[in-house]
Amino acid sequence: MDKAYEGDKTRNLAGNYGHEPVVPPKKNRSDPWEYDVELYKRRNIIERLFRWLKEFRKVFTRYDKLDSMHLSFIQFACIVKWSN
Repeated sequence: MDKAYEGDKTRNLAGNYGHEPVVPPKKNRSDPWEYDVELYKRRNIIERLFRWLKEFRKVFTRYDKLDSMHLSFIQFACIVKWSN
């Protein structure tokens, strides 16, 4: 999540699913909250992973009908990336 999704409704939804939202409040928020700054800085690692996976057309367009096949190709793409 980033500041675009920092609303109370989104934060509560994430909390209901057992996730801890690590997102800074907007500057004009009247009741800001504390968040883990270091953990928020590391979110770019995940964003870069998704950006890299979208370069594989088969992952991006989701041609596979079965979730297991889709996951298998994601794993294959990661193996290719890490073997280079």
